[in-house]
Amino acid sequence: MNIALWIARRFSFARKRFRVVNVISAISLAGIIVGVCTLLVVMSVLNGFQKLAWDLFVTLDSPVQIVPKTGRSMTISPQLLHSIAALQGVSSVEPFLEGEAVLVGSEKSELVMIKGLSEGAHNRLVKVTRSSAPFFTGDNVSVGEQLAYRTELRPFSEISLFSPELVAIGLESLSEPYLLPALKISRSNVTTLFSLQKVFDDRFILASNSFAQEVLLLRADEYSGLDIRTNKAFSDKKLQAALREWLKENGMERGFVLRTLEQKYRDIFAVMELEKWVSFSVLMLVILVAALSLTGTLAMTAIDKQRELFYLRCLGLEKPAFMAIFIIQGGMTGVFGTAAGAALAWAICKTQELSGFVELPSKSAFIISAYPVEMKVGDFAIVAVTAIVLCLLVSLYPARKAAQIANSNSLDVKGG
Repeated sequence: MNIALWIARRFSFARKRFRVVNVISAISLAGIIVGVCTLLVVMSVLNGFQKLAWDLFVTLDSPVQIVPKTGRSMTISPQLLHSIAALQGVSSVEPFLEGEAVLVGSEKSELVMIKGLSEGAHNRLVKVTRSSAPFFTGDNVSVGEQLAYRTELRPFSEISLFSPELVAIGLESLSEPYLLPALKISRSNVTTLFSLQKVFDDRFILASNSFAQEVLLLRADEYSGLDIRTNKAFSDKKLQAALREWLKENGMERGFVLRTLEQKYRDIFAVMELEKWVSFSVLMLVILVAALSLTGTLAMTAIDKQRELFYLRCLGLEKPAFMAIFIIQGGMTGVFGTAAGAALAWAICKTQELSGFVELPSKSAFIISAYPVEMKVGDFAIVAVTAIVLCLLVSLYPARKAAQIANSNSLDVKGG
């Protein structure tokens, strides 16, 4: 065994002459354990909220979409649907519509987003949300709860929907009367109010593809894009690669582009990721403070072990070896504290995942009752490496001082 490692172990676990050294050592170790545990638990909870947001987004949007490179619509033929559905890993291909429309209710009006769903996509939405009834039927629609609240809509309310393009057509018809027949305003009834995700609840109206085409002034074979979902045995990234290759092979990459859920809702996911790493930076300060207290621990150990350092110098140990002893001692504290903190964080997160013992303060305001958690190996690795590196870095100063003490001609070796 390396002599520096062996001596560092002895210094770490041997009885100290000054009890205060043991107290400071325990405080440093406890600080690292608590800091690592807290940081990993917070990051896992934020991961849980990210996953929850993802799951809510995929109730309406697929992880991968094919959309037109330019313009707001694309022509979709049965042959195109069949070709994509035949690709490996594809479980479903559904055309969808999405565009701005003007909503006019009995009291208020607002610019909204209308989302057209195919029959298959609607049935899947009903199944995923465990709804006891369809969201809409025929030419009726379903309105987001927040949007309904602002526009004073409720089930069975009558509404009118039309494309903003009709405003321009209406102005032109003042001088060109032959355009008047194009001013078709679609009328509908609200079937249900839905609550899926704030982005959808605040602005979206759900309808059938045929009704959305009527509102958006599109032909029967025109859609905003294709929702493509993968089976469980095939990852989203593999599907993206396969679709890109398919578009390239069929010469369609000029007209169509692949869009992922992260790209569509880039701002939302970017904010959530920023929150996670800001939390990482702030809570890492707790670990840094604990690591800095390790400086005092190692310095006190050097003073406490003056006699041993003298004997080691007499045996021929040189300055680099003395430094290595205290750097290793600091690293051992960091490794043990990090391992204990990570194990404690894993136990807390696993218990929360299985039992949900920490509940949300306002359960009625959320679709879940307890804090969600998702542990990621990458997070554990980053926190562990950062904590250990910090402990090693703060050990450099006391290690250098210990080496100076060991090589000092005035070293005090008195005492029993």
